[in-house]
Formats: sequence, structure tokens, C-alpha cells
Amino acid sequence: MRQLWIDAPGEVSWREVARPEPAAGEVLIKVLGVTTCPHWDLHILGGEPMFPGQSLTYPYLPGQPGHEAMGEVVALGAGVTTLAVGDQVVAWRDTGQPRPGFYAQFNTFAAVDVLRISVALEPAQIASLELAMCVEVSFQRLAELGGVAGRRVGVAGLGPGGLVAVQLAKAHGAASVVGIDPVASRRELAQTLGADEVSAPDVVLWPASRADERALDVAVDCTGVPPSIEFLMDRTRHAVTIFGVLRDEVRYAGRHMWGPGVTLMGYGDHNRPAAEAALGLVEAGKLDLGALVSATMPLSRYVDGVELLRRKQAIKVLFYPWA
Repeated sequence: MRQLWIDAPGEVSWREVARPEPAAGEVLIKVLGVTTCPHWDLHILGGEPMFPGQSLTYPYLPGQPGHEAMGEVVALGAGVTTLAVGDQVVAWRDTGQPRPGFYAQFNTFAAVDVLRISVALEPAQIASLELAMCVEVSFQRLAELGGVAGRRVGVAGLGPGGLVAVQLAKAHGAASVVGIDPVASRRELAQTLGADEVSAPDVVLWPASRADERALDVAVDCTGVPPSIEFLMDRTRHAVTIFGVLRDEVRYAGRHMWGPGVTLMGYGDHNRPAAEAALGLVEAGKLDLGALVSATMPLSRYVDGVELLRRKQAIKVLFYPWA
């Protein structure tokens, strides 16, 4: 089989390697499609760690950072009874443990970390389920404060996570959803996916006020950028939850403390109920992950795909390992 290796920053090889065998509790998956996770791909291929303070060594783990994938079960490890050979499955979480990834033609994976797909779906429609699970966790956090049903919900940063968040907000009953992003094309896509309003993060056109009729009830930040989070806090009545990877400090000021104060929430834990909820919405036609895929290409053209992300010419790229 073939497997992608990131040998050094900006350098990859598409290697012929031995096909792995599933250990106890694992399944062997023939990978039918795998999507980019832009932050991971851009950082690792660019020679930067994904999270502040981490170190990187190259060659990077074989098949990594590929983790958003779907495929077919072709072999079972000892003790696996929940899945069968021939099942179509999708990975719902990456545990973060050092192990080969899905940028390959085959990969072994823990059976508990995949879900069976019960309806016919193309790879683009389901491969990014792990992302949808991650975003659903943010809605679990908001549910701790009353949820989004009947509320005016803001989503800042209309990349892959934000576009999923727009759809999840609608699916969870938001009265209206406002998509916020400086890029016009992404605002337009958010509208096609259910956003009732879109806006650039313009402090002149949208002055700071938590009492104004334009104010949001709750908001999800999908940028991790402090100015974006602070923009939301200045315009949100109840709670802002952070989904984007936070690299710098956010200023929580006195104006955020009263009226009543706005709650700034961190992230929760990845969990199977969040994945099952997202999968149910995909299978019901209420969550369109295929809309995030801007381009498809053979996995052997990985560097070309990541270059599209770098130039912001794609939101996600779907790779076919067998093309």
C-alpha cells in the first residue's frame, strides 16, 4: 500500500509500505476519502507545531496529520464485535496518541473511534465528521447555559469550523444566525448553508453594544484570534464560547462584567454522543459537510492541495488515496 510521509517542512513522499494488521480492538480500514484539517496541514507542512509549546520532529508520523477520513472495514482485530467486514465507517475522533494517520490507502484504528455509516454517502459528504463532532462539543457547552434554541447566535470565522457551526446552530433551533467573516465569498457560502445574516467584523458598521437590537444572545468563535473574540464579547449578551485554537491572551474587561456579565467559555471534551449527534444530522440531510470541500485530488498531490489552503483558494480539500 501507499502512505504519505511529511519528510521535512514543505517536503513529502508517497511511499510504498507494508499494509498494517489490526491489533486487538482495532479494525483495518480501506481509506476511500480523507479531508484536510487546514490548521493541522498548514502548520505541520509549514514546520510549525499545531499547539503553542509543542516540538516537531521530521519525518513526521507516517500518514499524519490525516484524521478526517471515511472508508470500508476490511479486517477485524481480536475482540471486535460491533463492526463487520464491509461496513462503511467514519473516524469520529483522533485521540492525539502517536500513531499512523489516514493519509494512506489503509489504516488501522480503534473500533471505538469509528462510527458505522447507515446510509449511502459519498466521501465528501461524511469524511469531515470528526470536525463536526468537535464543533458540536461547543454547542454542548452552550447547552450548559440554556442552549441556542430561540436565540440570536453569532458565528465568527467562516472557515470549515464556522460553516459547520452555522448549520449546527440552525439544527439546534436558533431563531437567527449571524455569520461573521472578513472574506465575502465565505459570507456568501454561509448564507447558502443557513445563515440569516452575514457581516464583516467591522467596528464602524457594527458599533460595540451589548444592549443594541443587533446584539447577539450567544456566540461561537471559530478563529481563536483575540480581536475576534473581543469583538464578539462586546456584542453578545450572554455567552461566547471559543472553538478556535487560542494562541494569545484575551482581554476580559469591566464592560463585559455587568449588565449581566457575558460568560467566556473554553472548550469541552471530545465525546461519542457529540459525534453521534453530528452523524445523525448528516444522515438526515441537515448538515452538509460536502459544501466545505472546494477541491478533490489524488492524495499523491498533497502539497498542491495544501497550497490551495494556504492561498485561501479552498476551504477543504478531499484526497482520494486510490486515484
